[in-house]
Amino acid sequence: MSNSPSATLRVGDWRVNRLTGELARDGACLRLEERSLRLLTCLADRAGDVLSAEELLAHAWPGVVVSPDSLYQAITLLRRQLGDDARNPRYIATVSRRGYRLVAAVSDTALPADPAASPLAPAAPPPAPRQRKRIALFAGVAAVLAGLAALPLAMPGSRSVAVLPFLDLTDEMNEEPFADGISEELIGKLSRQPGLSVAPPGASYYYKDKRATAAEVARALKVAYVLDGSVRRSGGALRIAARLTRAADGFVVWSDSYDRTPGDKLAIQAEIATAVSRAAAAQLH
Repeated sequence: MSNSPSATLRVGDWRVNRLTGELARDGACLRLEERSLRLLTCLADRAGDVLSAEELLAHAWPGVVVSPDSLYQAITLLRRQLGDDARNPRYIATVSRRGYRLVAAVSDTALPADPAASPLAPAAPPPAPRQRKRIALFAGVAAVLAGLAALPLAMPGSRSVAVLPFLDLTDEMNEEPFADGISEELIGKLSRQPGLSVAPPGASYYYKDKRATAAEVARALKVAYVLDGSVRRSGGALRIAARLTRAADGFVVWSDSYDRTPGDKLAIQAEIATAVSRAAAAQLH
């Protein structure tokens, strides 16, 4: 395997540019965040081997002490960007209690001399009507957010918050609707708190699966705090974690976790949202 930073890798159906972090496939092109690129190239350079969480953390976060949750979140995001399914993996397989393994075929490819012929920028076919509608929708949301960001900066009210979509960190990745339901319940309950301003769901959900810091989200949505969380599963128990981050300094001002036995999920969503909204609202001042 070439160690040249200018080399491109073929990982399954994707071409990966080691230098720029670009992924290309069938006319689609996206860019990986630095740590996602480190994780993917680390797995690709040892394709077929099981890499422990400790090895991957050391490679993606060199010299930084982070919790295993950071790795779970990064792997979850990377799978989504690759279009992978944790239950039937074509790229990254979870090896229980051991780590992760890249199962896709990997090979080195050379970048062409002519940038116009680069496989990372193929000519895309015209989008289908449904695709055009989705592109127009996302372009509209992006334009609105860009317009908000371009407005003269104003100090957000101290009692203002954005609720980001909770992450599904279960091994099977089959609790995303449950996680989304908690976020929606939280937005509703916080919106009913007197004197509290809450970012609308559409604006918050724009940041789903995006690697944005609390400060970046808060600046775009004009809020002082960001509330996010995750759902994990261990055996027969669900653990819902939540945290409130103050955008001004990036400090976590409150966090807690709640263990529940799966049952009536609507009741669990409402119960957790009530507990989190009360605890978080008390910190907003």
